[in-house]
Amino acid sequence: MKQLLNSLDTPSRRQFVERCAATSFGLSILPAAQFVAAELADEKPAAFGKAKSVIWLMLSGGLSHIDSLDPKQGKSKGPAKTINTSADFQVTDFFPKFASIANRVCLIRSMEAKIGVHAPAQYFMRTAFEKRGTILHPNLGAWGAHYLGRSSKTLPSSVCINRRSDQGNGFFPSGYAPLAIGDPNQGINDVKSIGGKSAAKKRLTLLNELDANFRMKFNDKGVNAYNSFYDDALALMKSQELKAFDLSGESQEQREAYGNNSFGQGCLLARRLVGSGVRFVEVKHDGWDHHKALADEMGDVAPVFDQAFATLINDLQRRGMLDSTLVVVATEFGRKPNFDGDGRSHHPVCFSTILAGGGTKAGFVYGKSDDAGYYVDENAVSVGAFHASIALAAGMEIEKPAISPSGRPMTVGDGEEPIMELFA
Repeated sequence: MKQLLNSLDTPSRRQFVERCAATSFGLSILPAAQFVAAELADEKPAAFGKAKSVIWLMLSGGLSHIDSLDPKQGKSKGPAKTINTSADFQVTDFFPKFASIANRVCLIRSMEAKIGVHAPAQYFMRTAFEKRGTILHPNLGAWGAHYLGRSSKTLPSSVCINRRSDQGNGFFPSGYAPLAIGDPNQGINDVKSIGGKSAAKKRLTLLNELDANFRMKFNDKGVNAYNSFYDDALALMKSQELKAFDLSGESQEQREAYGNNSFGQGCLLARRLVGSGVRFVEVKHDGWDHHKALADEMGDVAPVFDQAFATLINDLQRRGMLDSTLVVVATEFGRKPNFDGDGRSHHPVCFSTILAGGGTKAGFVYGKSDDAGYYVDENAVSVGAFHASIALAAGMEIEKPAISPSGRPMTVGDGEEPIMELFA
């Protein structure tokens, strides 16, 4: 009996003991039995795997929550007026187009962090880990590649637009790094020359031949990662799906609807890419660091975001893609409530983010800040829990750790739990 019991895995062993107890003594260990039943049935929350793709919009510089998504009165009030939305919450008049589609978004007003310096805060928001020592941590695109594999046979699983591809694969293989698109209007260089006479193809072939002996002699993970990169690059160049990167396939009316700027065109490119099989796309939007002249600078940068975001949500909805695409609006921190008529300083202990589509509740506000917008008053959301929630929606088995090069088990969100109240 003991030998048989030890041969079973943990759930089976627990189930075996419970059945013996029930049969012999009429006993039932209800909590454990319920746990095993759910585990054996492989039950998952309704939100699990709902988001087949993620579009991550990064507002770089630190969006002022008070002047955008969490307006306040009194001494904290900024230059903007408060307006009603299509949902049961208000925003400022810097975001009139957002107000019209607010009934399709899930607004989080209770984000909190502890890093108030731009570069470390951006790293933290993209990875949910503080940067320490020499280890690099993966973003959600790399975690998706780890848990779910490739999202396309030819297209990359992860792309970043308007920034370099650092803060990407972390300790995972280099093949998990996002493909960087510096200018969405240009797409991938040599995009129209993908046949046998392509100059880029010739260069890659020559480089492959020059490196062949080295790769045969030194067969390690780094070299194998290069081989994989070369194979993927060549396959991508030959693929007809490469046209997903070419915005010339969109009508002029559609391009103007998103906005004739790098962020608007980046959002349009993101929609094209997720529609073609790319799982994770980040679009970066600079210009949100308003220490001075907040009214003027918000007047410049907010309409760019407002137009692109509202158009993206409407476009995804019209194409039947919003339910399967999770749109995330993130920023590294908020801004201080005390407003002197000029600008606001960094404020990580309370700020706002947005989720839309991908199984999240629509027209919903989660969490609350205090009357001044200084601290979280209800339902604090850590950056780790934010990541875990997105990963859950994307169908990642976040309870299964990955092992870092140092041998440390690591999970999405650094062990934080997803917030189930965010999902329908």
